[in-house]
Amino acid sequence: MEAYFSLFAIAFLAATILPAYSEVMFTGMMAAGYDPWMLWAFASVGNTLGSAVNWVLGRYLLHFSDRKWFPFKASNLGASQRWFQKYGVWSLLMAWAPVGGDALTFIAGMMRVNFWVFITLTGIGKAARYAILLGVVDQFSHHF
Repeated sequence: MEAYFSLFAIAFLAATILPAYSEVMFTGMMAAGYDPWMLWAFASVGNTLGSAVNWVLGRYLLHFSDRKWFPFKASNLGASQRWFQKYGVWSLLMAWAPVGGDALTFIAGMMRVNFWVFITLTGIGKAARYAILLGVVDQFSHHF
């Protein structure tokens, strides 16, 4: 069970401003024979809850955006904000994307998106990503 919680922690961190790559641990654990559905659940929930950190940052800490330590560059925020304004809350289904996904979750907090709408759409997108990764790794494992 400890390994699943480690995956949860890495997936959580990967969704925040800290650099982490949960996909590496996820695929490694699949190769080691861990239960794929448990991996999917722990990674999906961890990554979704990690995105909630960005939502909180966007909601409450925007006035620190001029500080060096602030996690998002103005250019990333601008591009993500345009994406968000074009597609609305549905853009949160793309919060899993490696480029701009974290900024989208931050923008959702800035735009004061209802937390339950946020967590639902973000969770669907992130769960879908891990489900696709699960299927891809499973397919490759049958060929090698």
